[in-house]
Amino acid sequence: MTGRLNSAQPYALGLYRMVVGLLFACHGAASLFGVLGGAAGGGTVEAGTWPGWYAAVIQLVGGGLVLLGLGTRAAAVVASGSMAYAYFKVHQPTGLWPMENGGEASAMFCWAFLLLAFTGSGAFGLDRLLARRTSEQEQPVAEQTPVAA
Repeated sequence: MTGRLNSAQPYALGLYRMVVGLLFACHGAASLFGVLGGAAGGGTVEAGTWPGWYAAVIQLVGGGLVLLGLGTRAAAVVASGSMAYAYFKVHQPTGLWPMENGGEASAMFCWAFLLLAFTGSGAFGLDRLLARRTSEQEQPVAEQTPVAA
């Protein structure tokens, strides 16, 4: 059983990455464009406001990159850091535990993206496609000897 699960690990990780990225991007889209119920309480976040607007941009762009598996590790580090900031600056001062302060989503996204920063994109990511294409271009072409007629 362990062998089967291990062989499926890149695919499970790829699906995990896609779901986490999509959910994160949806938070950014809701805050920036008012879709999916809008920002907390409806509506949008005013452009340029700190930290809400910047967090929403990180959510939309970072979530999109993670969803596609493009620059996954870098995008995941930035996204994880933004969620750590959100937890400790916005949620934690109102209560110690995430259940008390409403910071469950921030804490979960922070740890989910930290995991992706260490594991990479898994299967189905553009990172793998680009890495494969780059490695194929770097391999030297076999020399061909001319055939005498």
